[in-house]
Amino acid sequence: MFVDPTRPAPDDISPAAPPPADSQASVPRRQWLRWALTLALGALALIAIFYDVVVSGQGLPYLYQRIQTFVTISLGIFIEAVPFLLAGSIVSGLIAVFVDQSAIDRYLPKAALPGAMVGGVMGIVFPVCECGVVPVVRRLYEKGLPLSIGIAFLLAAPVVNPVVMLSTYSAFGWGAVFVGRIVFSFLIAVVVGFLFSRATPEEVLLPAVCQAHADACCAVHDHDHHQPKAPLGQRFTQSFTLAGDDFLDMVRYLIAGSMLAAAMQTLVPQSALLAVGQGPVVSVLVMQALAFVLSVCSTVDAFLALAFAGTFTTGSVLAFLVFGPMVDIKSSLMFLGVFQRRAVAYLILLPMLLSMLMGIWWNLNIGW
Repeated sequence: MFVDPTRPAPDDISPAAPPPADSQASVPRRQWLRWALTLALGALALIAIFYDVVVSGQGLPYLYQRIQTFVTISLGIFIEAVPFLLAGSIVSGLIAVFVDQSAIDRYLPKAALPGAMVGGVMGIVFPVCECGVVPVVRRLYEKGLPLSIGIAFLLAAPVVNPVVMLSTYSAFGWGAVFVGRIVFSFLIAVVVGFLFSRATPEEVLLPAVCQAHADACCAVHDHDHHQPKAPLGQRFTQSFTLAGDDFLDMVRYLIAGSMLAAAMQTLVPQSALLAVGQGPVVSVLVMQALAFVLSVCSTVDAFLALAFAGTFTTGSVLAFLVFGPMVDIKSSLMFLGVFQRRAVAYLILLPMLLSMLMGIWWNLNIGW
């Protein structure tokens, strides 16, 4: 993932050769494996459902209840998240039309650490949740945004924004949980953003996004910026057209993520997770698992965390509030519309490990 110092500069790279025949032949094989894995997971889910039906002894009424639960949870997650995805898509469309590449190059820092810190506080300017931030980040990358700024903004914006701050304050008041959530979310986002600055856009972004990113960076150095602009009404129409395209492109990941999160909640009893969540270490892991599975929007997750505050450790509640907005099932699938699969794995693992260490440290040093 990280930059190889022996790698030649971009100017020295010769035109790419056509892919070998064996690489082309492996594409149907990968597609077959993908479908086989999907069918296997579906079969396991059906086995789990019918196994419960047999064990419970309630027959088809119990199966109907499980299916109804799945549909209710899936629709609840989707309906809760889709307005924020729509808002993020509108913002991304406005960015595409009204934000100039040279403005990003002129006003944002190029150094990795200052850039990550700026990205960590950009949520105050763009108050979007974990669903709406993904199309915004993709559009900013297509405008030439540095990697470190975009990653830090992607992870921090769902918490470091006025709406989530207000909801967290309403649930917990001014105290350790409120301050800890904001501070640790910012620090983890900055650290992960700084680590990603060691990678190249080709290693992190999807080819289409990477090409747009490279074109935007080259356009900054083009001094022919005196082309007449379209009328304001036409530019707004163009921005909303692009917003519709972004929404339709990302909503498929939201639908799949909502269904997967609902399946996890239907097949895995929450009581099984809650029963093992009493220790300073295990409680953190359980609350992180709940945050990933429940996929609750960051604007309302503070009130859900408040329900666990009486029985779970403070460190585990903080891990829930920090890790959940950064990564959950639906946002993980939405990442696939912007980043390479290997980069998505890092975007999941790094926040998970850092928030886990934060929660365990809090339990062992500050108190339960």
